[in-house]
Amino acid sequence: MTPLEEYADAVLTGKIPACARLKQQYRRIADKLEHPAKYRPYIFDAGLADDHIAFMERFCRQAQGRLGAPLRLELFQRAKFQAVFGFVDEGTGLRQYNEVLTIEGRKNGKTTESSALELDLLINDGEGAPEIYNVATKKEQANKGFEGCWNMVRQSPALRKIIKKRVSDLYCALNMGKIQSLGSENLDSLNSHGIIIDELEAIKKRSIYDDMKQSTSARDQALLYVICTNGFVRNGIFDAQYKYACGVLDGTIADDHFLAFIYELDSRDEWLDEAAWIKANPGLGTIKKLDTLRGYVQKAQHDPAFLPTVLVKDFNLVENGATRWLTHEQAVNDARAEIVFDYGVGGMDAADSIDLNAATALFMRAGDPHIYRRSMYWIPQAVLDADAAAGRTQGRDNAPYALWVKQGYMRTTPGNKVPKKVFFEWFCELEDEGFIMRYIGYDPWHIDDDTLQKFKDHFGPQCMIEIRQGAKTLSAPMKDLRADLEANVVVYNCNPIDEMCLLNTEVRTDINGNIQPVKGIDSRDRIDGTIALLCAYIPLRDNQSEIQNLNEEG
Repeated sequence: MTPLEEYADAVLTGKIPACARLKQQYRRIADKLEHPAKYRPYIFDAGLADDHIAFMERFCRQAQGRLGAPLRLELFQRAKFQAVFGFVDEGTGLRQYNEVLTIEGRKNGKTTESSALELDLLINDGEGAPEIYNVATKKEQANKGFEGCWNMVRQSPALRKIIKKRVSDLYCALNMGKIQSLGSENLDSLNSHGIIIDELEAIKKRSIYDDMKQSTSARDQALLYVICTNGFVRNGIFDAQYKYACGVLDGTIADDHFLAFIYELDSRDEWLDEAAWIKANPGLGTIKKLDTLRGYVQKAQHDPAFLPTVLVKDFNLVENGATRWLTHEQAVNDARAEIVFDYGVGGMDAADSIDLNAATALFMRAGDPHIYRRSMYWIPQAVLDADAAAGRTQGRDNAPYALWVKQGYMRTTPGNKVPKKVFFEWFCELEDEGFIMRYIGYDPWHIDDDTLQKFKDHFGPQCMIEIRQGAKTLSAPMKDLRADLEANVVVYNCNPIDEMCLLNTEVRTDINGNIQPVKGIDSRDRIDGTIALLCAYIPLRDNQSEIQNLNEEG
């Protein structure tokens, strides 16, 4: 039994847990092997496929971990390479597949696999002067694949004799071929025989992919080989290729030259099912360490900001990078306390339209770890009038705004927009009650010059603190604030709008783990109170000792 037959049998019989998309592919492959006459002129030549696998395992050496050790491909890798190289036109002997897409979880041996493939295409594919390219959006990223090849060559005595590193490429004198890395800025005048694209999910410009595919038109059996994980960039080339692959697998798109291997969880619910993890990680337990993945999953259970990274990069689930910032237990605090202070720190979120507008004040005292919060919200009266006319008793955002107005948590303003002056007037009200705002954080994009000047004239120019919205400014404070909320040190006296906004807040996480607040998919999920809280929390955090000491003295 060939590796291709062995792996197909294991996938289709359930010996190896597999997702629906992978089963589709191996069901097609199994049918081709069992009923070859249906698929002529393409036939399966196991010996030809084995020649490529044997080259990789004989001459390629490990470039990471056990340096210099012989390369031993896993069953899923040997099966894939048999499919890629084994199906050929019986008349010409040329390969059937010229475009291969593999989507699998991170750390399943992509770099080693693709490096061995590049060297095989360079030396062992019978092509004259083959040009093999590592391609990415940026040259620095493409260099990672190139360096993987070079490191593999350095560990192999046989390959070192015939491949030399030049300034910009790896050159093989036997056939005048080369391996080179490319960024998006230099894709013209290429005559590609092999193209390796890693991190397709990070590529935003479809032209990069299309230009490289067109660069193979002069070759008889060029190979465009993509191996990647899912990503956070939506509606780009990754989503387009994923959709195309699904169309081919479903039979709605006829393309005899496209081959897809998709490793993913079948549903989001499976991310906590250890038995299902191999669906997205074919090298789990052999290449990818099971204990490491367990650690990631455990961390994601307690750190919502880390969860999207695990779902997308380890399990290939489709996410937009956003998930709930807080659990219910972290957000809800039933504590109540009388707020008696002299000095505080304010923050405000001024909406540009008919959304909620929010302001908040925070107070601390020396020797007391608690942060005491007082808030106010505004909404145009026209919104409540429209809700009443339409008979929406629960309100526009599925929130009881009219009730909250009666309870004093929210105020209305005439017309269909909230004027910015309400913020100034509210902080002045606090001042009349004896609360002096030492600092007030604000988003400079959502406050006009006249209102800002009014604040500076009244509270002092040093009082107003710009809080730019974005991960660079908000990531660290959000993580600190979440820790404070989890410890129940933020006391907001059960304000239902404060609580609603905290529970509605989602976060988007970038590749470096930095987070920023975003609205959820449901546009009715208001987070204005959270933004106002962050605008106050940042200057409080930066000036905590001063505020505590001022209130102690008072």
